[in-house]
Amino acid sequence: MVVVPQSMSEDEYEMGSPATETECTNWVALAAGGTLIAGGLMLLLGRRRAGLVAAATGATLALLDQQETVLSWWNTLPGYIDDVEGLLSQVQGTVEELAAQRERLRRVLNR
Repeated sequence: MVVVPQSMSEDEYEMGSPATETECTNWVALAAGGTLIAGGLMLLLGRRRAGLVAAATGATLALLDQQETVLSWWNTLPGYIDDVEGLLSQVQGTVEELAAQRERLRRVLNR
């Protein structure tokens, strides 16, 4: 027997299916999370080799589960590398400039 609110007739009321039937469990994500947690616990307990293997397995499963995200990161990575390369060249120029100014200051102070 179904309980129907008084403001609705039985014809207007649609009974939805239970949540367990409509939800699809993502077993790969659960396995990835479980192995990452297990790997972290093993590392904390001093089981270094087993912890690293479990963590690497969990990371691999997570990457397999999130293929679209990995692909988008892979496509944007060259742009980030170019930005970092430009930043490093600016830092290198600044360091060279500071070294030249240091030498000039040393010459002036040694006179």
